[in-house]
Amino acid sequence: MAQRREEEETVVMFPFMGQGHIMPFLTLALQIEQRFGYKIIFVNTPLNIKKLHSSLPSNSSISLIELPFCSTDHGLPPNSENTDTLPYPLICNLLEATLSLKPYFDKLILDLTKKQSHPPLCIITDMFHCWTVDIANDLNIFHALFNTGGAYGMGVYYSMWINLPHTKTDSDEFTLPDFPEVGSIHRSQLPNNLRSADGNDSWSKFMHKYLPLWFKSDGILLNTIEELDQTGLKYFRKQFSGRPVWPILPAFMHQKKFHSIRSKTQKCIEWLDNRAANSVLFVSFGSQNTISSSQMMELAIGLEASDKNFIWVVRPPVEFNISEDFRSEWLPKGYEDRIKKQNKGLIVHKWAPQLDILSHKSTCAFLSHCGWNSVLESLSHGVPLLGWPLSGEQHYNSKLLEEEVGVCIEVGRGTICEVKHENIQKAIELVMGESEKGVEMRRKACDIKKMIKNAIREDEEVKGGAIKAIEGFFNAALSMRK
Repeated sequence: MAQRREEEETVVMFPFMGQGHIMPFLTLALQIEQRFGYKIIFVNTPLNIKKLHSSLPSNSSISLIELPFCSTDHGLPPNSENTDTLPYPLICNLLEATLSLKPYFDKLILDLTKKQSHPPLCIITDMFHCWTVDIANDLNIFHALFNTGGAYGMGVYYSMWINLPHTKTDSDEFTLPDFPEVGSIHRSQLPNNLRSADGNDSWSKFMHKYLPLWFKSDGILLNTIEELDQTGLKYFRKQFSGRPVWPILPAFMHQKKFHSIRSKTQKCIEWLDNRAANSVLFVSFGSQNTISSSQMMELAIGLEASDKNFIWVVRPPVEFNISEDFRSEWLPKGYEDRIKKQNKGLIVHKWAPQLDILSHKSTCAFLSHCGWNSVLESLSHGVPLLGWPLSGEQHYNSKLLEEEVGVCIEVGRGTICEVKHENIQKAIELVMGESEKGVEMRRKACDIKKMIKNAIREDEEVKGGAIKAIEGFFNAALSMRK
């Protein structure tokens, strides 16, 4: 049989339906296309695919393929195909609904194999789509999970769901039987779905059934670097029992923002241009998360009292519909007019150009939910964090950054904790001021910026660790083919 040229090989990629999953997958897809020249087939549901058409560069040949999906068939609101449009209690419904995609995905792979007269080189799939390993094994296709989170946070998250350690003790603190290296976990570090999990709830049933399938894959790709995430990477290498773990960190910082709202981008950048270097706090809880009404009030007072410049992305509090338009009642009376007059703050509704803000010379710190994409975007620009984790593995990302890395101070946990504006004010002043702690945090953040830059470095003399990892991944896939 004649050997196929590598550029004729096909890579199938299938992220979960959330922006925090889709965008890292798309960044990786573009990197693979540009670096290796493989044909990329990017799979998702119809509405997500439609949005992605405008995100692809004009010179990209990535094929965007729709799998049939009707949200109302699964108890979801009409046109709900992405976590960004769903309240948190319905996210599990969306997870369970993804199982309806299995026959369509299997048919896609079978049809592709028939059309090409050979199967794809590999399937790169999301941690929540690990059921794709079945068709990969049936056709002897190299199968890898791309976990868009960091190794530490996702390792703790995995262990928490598999072991449910908080159900086995009355103590507020407990350890993980298979991950003792992270020390104790406090009940306040449990996201709402884990806090109420008892093994018989919908979340537990889904996680217990599908998370163990991770380890049927031929390997795992992690959105991190070795130097930042050694504890977590050691855990995954132990769990994978000799199967490869590749910290690939897609080179997101070299990609242009996939889409932007020009008027908001211009407004934010013009505002930053008129501020001194390292003088602005950026406040955003991501596209899926928000805080409670009472917490929002305390945050507003703390920001104003700190007397620091700030840009704050305000989204509806948890008590309101996630798509609701801004209401002045969410903030203290006269707040917007007052900070505008003081020329200290900029309130932005729902969305802001995060990467543009974090890369601006005026930005000093980031008050964040500690979603991993936000963490990487912040640290890749040398910006330390004030952590307010809200869901998923965010609590454990914050724990890593504060306890092991030293670039974060927590100011809140979840939507039910009591936060006081005095504590928020003190934390802001500590991180942005000239205290020994603040100076050290900013220095460490700049050190990580250099680590990330070195990890994706590629020139005549040196290849960074992330570059070597992605090459190692495809060498393994090609070896299986042979």
